[in-house]
Amino acid sequence: MISLRPMRPDELTAYLDYFIRDYGAEISTNYGLSDVDARAQAIREIDEDLPQGTKTAGQVLLCIIAGASTVIGYLWYRQDLAARSAFISDFHIFTGKQGNGYGKQALALLERQLADSGYTQIRLRVAADNDRARHVYDRSGFRVTGINMSKTITQ
Repeated sequence: MISLRPMRPDELTAYLDYFIRDYGAEISTNYGLSDVDARAQAIREIDEDLPQGTKTAGQVLLCIIAGASTVIGYLWYRQDLAARSAFISDFHIFTGKQGNGYGKQALALLERQLADSGYTQIRLRVAADNDRARHVYDRSGFRVTGINMSKTITQ
């Protein structure tokens, strides 16, 4: 059994340690930036998106909990109240906990909670090379609505 609870301010540092490392690696792989430049971009983006950390208006940072209190992952979404939608900015089950159905359970629980609050849509972006995440999203009923593309311009 899993649950979702708001991330506490004292948990933000551990989350950002994971997120900046992971997102920086994704930026480097998918956009051809050096590790240093990709990390700097990840930090810039997190500073823009979460200027007040866990208290940033419109941003919801959650811990995914197994059992009574074990944090097994994170879920971050941005609210769009006018459109009654949520955009998942980050969703991560710790590596040692993956493959146990926790991801699908967390998404189902999020969907129920959002529906109960009047939301009608969940959106997200997933990296093309993230097969594990794409599998979880496919199995959870998400469908492809577009494809992001990029080209590096050289001089």
